[in-house]
Parts: sequence; structure tokens; C-alpha cells
Amino acid sequence: MAVQHETELYKPLKLFFEEQGYEVKSEVRHCDLVGFRPDQSEPLIVEMKKTFNLALLLQGQARQKLSKEVYLAVERNRQKKGAHNQRWSEITQLCRRLGLGLITVTHYKTKKPFVEVLCRPEGMESYGGPRPVKTRVTRLANEFRERSGDYNVGGSRGKKLVTAYREKALRVAEIMSRSGELMSPREIRDQSGVGTAANILQHNYYGWFLRVSRGRYSLTPAGAAALQQYEQVTASHRMFAAAAEEDTTLHID
Repeated sequence: MAVQHETELYKPLKLFFEEQGYEVKSEVRHCDLVGFRPDQSEPLIVEMKKTFNLALLLQGQARQKLSKEVYLAVERNRQKKGAHNQRWSEITQLCRRLGLGLITVTHYKTKKPFVEVLCRPEGMESYGGPRPVKTRVTRLANEFRERSGDYNVGGSRGKKLVTAYREKALRVAEIMSRSGELMSPREIRDQSGVGTAANILQHNYYGWFLRVSRGRYSLTPAGAAALQQYEQVTASHRMFAAAAEEDTTLHID
């Protein structure tokens, strides 16, 4: 069963790695899939395409500047006999030589997708390819950990992503929406828990906030609309806040 979009590969891969103990999130600093496991600091990175091609190979090599654990994932379509991307032994050998892992995902009409690891990302030292750059790895890890959940779908193109910055801006907007009055950056910071609230208000990257007077801000109609558009994210924030408050109450009692 052929897939129509790269995004159809994401869910099977996410479940596959979650079963191995990874926390998985999508579209983190341009990587289709990123995973972290508690027992290791090295990030897992997976780049996906419907078929194996040069663009995917180059993406994989670029991601080696972020991690040694880089996989390429493609669909395994049993109906495409004779196609170049069905020469799995040769493709596997190429990936192994470049220190890249290779995964295939086979979709069925009635069964759940089958994920198969053809080779693991080993031997990059002997290949002499790119090495992880510490500053880039740190930025990737920070972006991953500052996201409260996995609100995107790996392989998405042309869609607005829920980044850590957007989540913070949504928390700021939510506090302002609840208040319904003009607020100062300090008030918003203290009530939202977003330490960079003042910068978010001043830069106003999304056009959600309006500086009414010195040190006083209001929410724009675009900001109110964003709270509706990203209701899944804001609902998650409220749930976490309620859980944290309940935990604090239990400790006090």
C-alpha cells in the first residue's frame, strides 16, 4: 500500500522508537524526527522521504553535525518491482559506508505498518564524515526540552510549526486573555512563568500583542484567534498547570 505523503511515515516511526524508550518529537530545528532517551545524551535523528534519493542522503549527512545517531527512513512499497529504491542491499551498503542508519516502513491495508531497521548508524569514525557540533547539539536539545508536547507531524511542509518560542508566546497570550485588561511585562512574566515575556511582547513576532502605552500591553484580535487555532497546545498548558498546582497543594497538606 503506497503512502501519499511523508507524514504517513511519522506515526509508525514514532511508535517504534517510543517502544525503545525514546521520547519523540517532530520537526525540531528542521529535523523530521528527534528522540532522546534518559540513559543517553546523544539525540536520535530520523529524516524521512517516500523514496530513497540524493536529497535524503544529503539531509542525512547534514544531520551528522547534530548527532552520530542519524537514520534515513523510506517507504518499502512491495508493488514497485524493479524500481531503483528497491535495491535494498546496495542502498544499505551505501548508508553503512556513510555512517547512516537505514529504516524501511511497509504499509498494509489491514495490518499495522511494519518498521524494519536495515542498518544502524555505525562506523562514522572510519568514514571520516561530519562530526557533531556541540553548539548545534545544545540548541537542538534545548528546543526539544522546552516543548511541552509533540504538536507537529514529521515530514510536514508549508505548515506553521509549534516551536518552543510559539508555545511561550501562546502562554503569554493566554494570560492576557484571562485578564482582559492592560498588563505590564512583569505581571505577564510572573503569571505565565515565561521569563522572556518582555522580549516576546516587544518583538511581537506574530502580531499578537499591542503596546498601548509605556509598559502596558493588550492582546490583539490576531492573538485571540491564535488561542483558538492552537487550542490543543493551550489546553495542554492548562492541564500541566493544574497538575503542578495540585502537586504543590498535596505537598503543603
